[in-house]
Order: sequence, then C-alpha cells, then structure tokens
Amino acid sequence: MTISLQPGVNLTVIPTEKFKTIRLFFRFSTEHQKKTAAKRTLLTNLLETNSLHYPFQTKLSEKLAELYGASFGLNVGKKGNLHQVNLMMNLVNEKYLNEEGILEEGIKFIQEILFHPNIKEDAFDFDTFQLEKENMIDYLESLKEDKQTLAALRLQELYFMDEDQKTPSFGTKEDIQSLDAYDLVQTYQEMIMQDQVDIFVVGDIAEEKVSRAIRRLPFTPRNTFSPKMFYQQELKSEVQTETIYEPVIQAKLNLAYRTSIYYNDPRRFSLLVFNGLFGGFPHSKLFTNVREKASLAYYASSAFDSFRGFVTVQTGIDRKNRSRVLSLIEEQLEDLKEGHFTENDLQQTKVMLKNQFLLSLDSAQGLIEMTYLERRLSKLVKDETEFEEKIMAVTKEDVKKVAEDLQLQAIFTLDKKEEAYE
Repeated sequence: MTISLQPGVNLTVIPTEKFKTIRLFFRFSTEHQKKTAAKRTLLTNLLETNSLHYPFQTKLSEKLAELYGASFGLNVGKKGNLHQVNLMMNLVNEKYLNEEGILEEGIKFIQEILFHPNIKEDAFDFDTFQLEKENMIDYLESLKEDKQTLAALRLQELYFMDEDQKTPSFGTKEDIQSLDAYDLVQTYQEMIMQDQVDIFVVGDIAEEKVSRAIRRLPFTPRNTFSPKMFYQQELKSEVQTETIYEPVIQAKLNLAYRTSIYYNDPRRFSLLVFNGLFGGFPHSKLFTNVREKASLAYYASSAFDSFRGFVTVQTGIDRKNRSRVLSLIEEQLEDLKEGHFTENDLQQTKVMLKNQFLLSLDSAQGLIEMTYLERRLSKLVKDETEFEEKIMAVTKEDVKKVAEDLQLQAIFTLDKKEEAYE
C-alpha cells in the first residue's frame, strides 16, 4: 500500500511475516550536485550524533536502549542523477512483547531527529559541528589509503564528462573544508522542506496503524517535480587514459565501458547474465582466465551501474603485466561477443542470479529498494517467478548483443614509480 501524505511525501507499507522486527526507512531525494553532496553527507553525521532534546550521543543511545535495543542510522547514496539521504530504524515488533506503543515511540524518536536538530541561533551546535567536520575530513583523507577505492573513484572522474557525476555521493574534502555551522542549517532546511520523501515500513504490522502514526510527522507539501533518475552520456570519440603513481605494492588497472542498457530496459536481464559471465561470479571469464589460469591478477571482476549506463572492470596486478592483462580482458569480451561460452556456464550464471534475487527478498532493505524502484520506474517483474522466467529466457544471442553494445571509454592505472622498484 502506498499513500500520499503530502504532495511529494509518500508512505509505502510492506506487510510481511518474514521478520521479527519492524524497519522504518525514510529517503530524501534531490538532484545530485557537487556543490551539495558533501554538505548533505556532513548533515547526516550531525543528525545521527545528537538533537535539540538529546544534546549528547549518550542520551540518544539511552533512548534507543529503552526501545529494546532499537538500531538507528543515516547515510547518503546516489542513484543516477539523484542524491539520497537515508534514515533507517529497526524496532522489535511489539507482538513479541507484553508492551504496546513501541512503533509510536520509534516514530517520535525519528521526529526528534528530523524536526528538532541541535540548532541554536541559526547554527548547528559548534562543538558537534567541528568534531563531525574533522571526522569527515579524516575519513575522506583515509580513502587515499584504500587503493582499490581510490582507483574506482579516479576511474569515475576519468569516465564522466559531467562534474556532478564525477563527484561521489559523499562529496570531496575540498568542499567540506570551507563549511561552517551556519551553512548546514540551510542545507537541512532545503532537505526537510524541498526533497522528495519516500517512507517505507516493513514488517508484520497493520497498515492502518502505521499510517495513523506516520501522519503525525509534520511534513509540509513540496514540489512534486523530481529530476530524471537516469544519467546518459554521449559516446567519446577517443578512449580516455590516465596513470597516477603512488607507493603501492599492487598496481590497479580499471576499465570503463558505456552501455545503452538501463534499469527499465527489458535487456537488463541480458545485461545481468552478461555481467555474470564476464566478471560477476567465480566462474566468470575474468576470474577464471585472467586470475586463475593466467595468474595475471590478484583479483579481476566486473560490475555495472544501470542508472548511468556504466560497466566497469577492476583488477589488481603486477605492473609488469599491465599490457598482457589489458589484452586478456579484451579477449574475454571478444569471446562473449562471439558466443564462446558453454551452455553449462550460461545455465550456472542464471541459477546464481536467481538465487541472488531470492536472497534479496529475504532482506527488509532488499524489499524496500525493489519497491522504491517499482514506484519510480516501470515494473519489469511482478514476483520471483517472473524474474526467474525472464532470466531463464536469456539466450546466447542476447548475451552476444550485450557484449557488442559495450564501448570502451576509459582506462585508469594506479602504478608505482619505476625507481621504487630499484
């Protein structure tokens, strides 16, 4: 059941007896922009730390303990052109306790967090702000030490033409450094008053009870216009390449391809099967031929983003093998274009994708994400049976067409300087 609480504010209840807890999930969506990504990320840290009536983190923890150990947190995400702030809370289902009102108390807690932040005299609490700002700068600085993450982020910067798409959901250190406690108040007000809000409640609970409790939250109407979810980019005439040098033990070689297949395209099922054969599973070509048989990579895998038409390959290699690995990756793609894979490989991939999908349905968050996309986009499958039918219907020719659709656009290498080996 989905109901409109206000223009731009929707509640979806997903009744299920699968879980003994109730999950409350609030998603605030707006256009993803470089200038606001870091602000919104820092805002989630501030909201998660304290509030006006719970000015210390210990007070928040005590309240959660009173709610039988409820869990709570905020984070950010990005889906195509959308930037998302997510709030999650898990509550024990009061059906298993001799006590009522736990759902209502949980929603009151969320109301405190969202509508009563620790703002005084038009600024967030200065001590909290300064601490969280420093923590976030330290975190962003630490990403440089995770070379796999560093390579993935630099590949995105190289691939995308749009400055906003080059920027990760959490923003950049440079955008954080200039912020003060007053700036975040405007960011908060824009989020709470202008963002599209999608609320999900999952669990064994009556829809009417949820609706009655959630309606008490003081959301106001907002513009129902929402930016398009999908980001599309023109094909570049030349492959972009970049190499940076750092004191790494293991070199990184990452590739980015453009695909015309997006989430709401019926060909997405073929893309799922293609990715499983290319580098998504342990029996895939990249894993077995590049990593196992040729022993040219410490890891080799592929992934895709069906909201940005973006397929990536990630490898960790010895620098001396770069050219051989690059050629071997291209060979695996050519093999898929020519249909050089067995019927057994095809069927194994389909079974693994089906099991992966079924596992997602056993997760409250998996149900939320699927329902969220169904609401915003066309519903490609109505249940697990139809998903299995569409996956099983993918043919060798379908996989070949997906492989042929890929266009190499960017190659990023993270390497050690030559003299470092001497």
